[in-house]
Amino acid sequence: MTTDEPWRLLEQLVQEVNQETEQLKQMQERMRLLSATVTSKDGMVTVTVGPRGEVRTIDLDPRVYRKLSPSELSASIVEQIGRATRQVSGEMKELMEPFTSDLPLDDLFGEETGFESFPPRPGAPGSREPRPPS
Repeated sequence: MTTDEPWRLLEQLVQEVNQETEQLKQMQERMRLLSATVTSKDGMVTVTVGPRGEVRTIDLDPRVYRKLSPSELSASIVEQIGRATRQVSGEMKELMEPFTSDLPLDDLFGEETGFESFPPRPGAPGSREPRPPS
């Protein structure tokens, strides 16, 4: 072993860590921008949810009040929210796959687990906890 070999190994390790850090930053940015929009089969209800399953928009066709009863409208809205949340959760899982391929997430947290299953960070939108002091 030469005297500069440990330094080369350390340099290589630092380079790998920097690459992975950059990949994680890119993944986080793509996750932050994720959303899913779905429309009911009859076209009356369109819902968009964000990366944590939060409802961003609900668009109703103006004819919806003549076509659907209140309970049908409510059921359709809930159904579209569920579909959009599952879609965005699947996209998030795909984004995370390279970083979590060795982790048995479904075994640990149950099948179809998505980020909406976890509580928000303290101080994040939707959180009831104040931000921790800096």
